[in-house]
Amino acid sequence: MDNTIAVPKRLGGGGRLLDEAVRYAEEQHWEVLAGAWLEPGPEGTSACSCASPACPAPGAHPAGPEWAAEVCCGTAAVRRAWGRHPRASLLLPTGRTFDAIEVPESAGFHALARLERMGLPTSPAISSPARRMAFLVLLGAGAKTAALLDRMGWPTASLGLTVRGPGEWVVAPPTRVQGGCAQWARHPCSTDPWLPDCEEVLGPLAYACGREASDARSASAGHRPKAAGSRERTVARAGAGKTVGAGTAVGAGTAGRVRTAAG
Repeated sequence: MDNTIAVPKRLGGGGRLLDEAVRYAEEQHWEVLAGAWLEPGPEGTSACSCASPACPAPGAHPAGPEWAAEVCCGTAAVRRAWGRHPRASLLLPTGRTFDAIEVPESAGFHALARLERMGLPTSPAISSPARRMAFLVLLGAGAKTAALLDRMGWPTASLGLTVRGPGEWVVAPPTRVQGGCAQWARHPCSTDPWLPDCEEVLGPLAYACGREASDARSASAGHRPKAAGSRERTVARAGAGKTVGAGTAVGAGTAGRVRTAAG
């Protein structure tokens, strides 16, 4: 199987990646990692620098199995890393400075709008070409998310929501990967590296994911999607729970285990 992908002729941008890596280290105090990158090929194609013909994530993974020892914790280390590999992708390791809650991109945008409308804290969020969105939160999300979703009454397995923690990473803007570039859907604040706890954003995220999953099931069954807020009204009428916090219905639910992505 040919694993090459069409990309623009200019595969540069190493200077910009270095600048952003330095900025993340200086302003946000984040740890960063220089990862694999896209190598130019014939006729405008490219392949991953790892040289694996079956690479599942070209240009979007660490450069080697011992990558944890290569994580950069300061600007001097960042400059040395990109000095060795100027085209390296920019990765943010999770489970060290922060965790990430990843959801379908459209659900992520709905959750951002909902957080704003409700005046709740928002999280830096990264949108990927794979149509997923990663919300950066304080450490410990993996240990709490399943129980929190259970208390809210959301069936975890159907939400498409995953947590990235220790031993994983997210691709940081402006890294170019298969299909395009990672982008900020919500930029981090340059003057305040504050991140929310997962409890502060999980309600709106679960609600948006649940609505999207419900709409998809309705569409596949030939029914019209439910109007916004119908889930809360249904639960309230049934007497199974009540609406609290971020507008998330809390009632009888089944416990679920959050699937951790393999990266």
